[in-house]
Amino acid sequence: MPQHERDMPIAWQPSGWRKPTPGLGIAEQLAQAGEQVAVPKTRAFVAVKRVGAYIGLKAGDMMLLDTLGAFTQGQDWEEGQRPIVWASNAYLMEQTGFSLSALKRHARRLAELGVISFQDSPNGKRWGRRDAEGRIIEAYGFDLSPLSARVEEFEELHAELQAERDLCQRLKRQITVARRMIRARIEAAVSSALRGPWTQFTGLFEELLDRLPRRHEASEQLVRLLTWFKELQERVEAAYLKATDVVQPVENTSETKVQVSEKTQEMNPREVISEPHILITTKLDPVTRNSSENEEIAAVVPNARAEDQVDRELEEWVAEVRKKRTALDLPTVMQACPEFASWARNLGGFLKDWGDLHRVAGQLRPMIGVSEHAWNVAQDRLGKQVATAALALVFEKHCAGEVSSPGGYLRGMVEKAGAGELHLERSFYGRLSGQAA
Repeated sequence: MPQHERDMPIAWQPSGWRKPTPGLGIAEQLAQAGEQVAVPKTRAFVAVKRVGAYIGLKAGDMMLLDTLGAFTQGQDWEEGQRPIVWASNAYLMEQTGFSLSALKRHARRLAELGVISFQDSPNGKRWGRRDAEGRIIEAYGFDLSPLSARVEEFEELHAELQAERDLCQRLKRQITVARRMIRARIEAAVSSALRGPWTQFTGLFEELLDRLPRRHEASEQLVRLLTWFKELQERVEAAYLKATDVVQPVENTSETKVQVSEKTQEMNPREVISEPHILITTKLDPVTRNSSENEEIAAVVPNARAEDQVDRELEEWVAEVRKKRTALDLPTVMQACPEFASWARNLGGFLKDWGDLHRVAGQLRPMIGVSEHAWNVAQDRLGKQVATAALALVFEKHCAGEVSSPGGYLRGMVEKAGAGELHLERSFYGRLSGQAA
């Protein structure tokens, strides 16, 4: 017997009718751990349903899981016991309405995601028997013990997801406030014909609006968007105040002249009917008039050099924001690579940052045949974060049948990076566009 088969758990040894996978092996290890703890069935099912969608379970998977759970009894979830269900395919098909192929597909996904395990008999048949007290003596079928092993993990994950949702709601509200302020300032400036880079601001504002998540979002992505919106708001506010400050002195000067004139007439009513005062001067224009006009012109027309400097700074800032927008983030990678994300969450649970994803990527690497040497070279030349994103893309393409040699494909990406021709963000955004279509 080969060494790798001798090291496998006995219940997971190949029986000739089920293809073993790493996911099924992990499920069996979870089942063994679940046998060592006592968890009420209700607690286990509530925990998995709260995070089911996040870990990759579909509606059909949950329906089958509920159907299997209905066959178990309270004592099956006690320490030292395993809640194993040996209902026939025909009965399960009748209860769920699934076809045989759909039933097998949902059961397989539940096992690959580590929610149930297959406890196979030597001939592949499901059967079992209980003693007089109703305890399972021997059984082969669907083993729900992994739920007991993962109940605390699921509860912690739910708490983290709830905190994440609350944070996302707060960030969305702050983004909404910033959006409204930006739009109001730009519209007010344009309607008042104020001087300023309003066209550039409008273009960048629309670009940021396009980046707002439509369905799935993460706080990391929203924090970055909020930072951009607030920075744009500060720029717009500064430009608006500068434009109004330029116009305001002229208006005030005119108002002041009218007010002074009216006040003079009130103080000296005889001046109103007296002859007009004649100013005798040898100059073409009075000095006071020249001074006043110069002040008005200086107030209305800003310094050209200062304006050019502001324009350059604005262009540099817009370019920097656009550059940051093209940087890959964790939510984009996970959304563009759903198959990789499903495996990663199955192995690593709730992935908080790139460090968690890098660790899981190293575990998934052997599954697609990428050598340790190729992985190390990718990390050295691309950096851990870019190498992780690259492996996720290779994993996804390999699972979709787009790449036959993952190791060679990864080496090709490293070579492209060395020539400055690797544009991972285009690949990820392209896959997202394909999913939306």
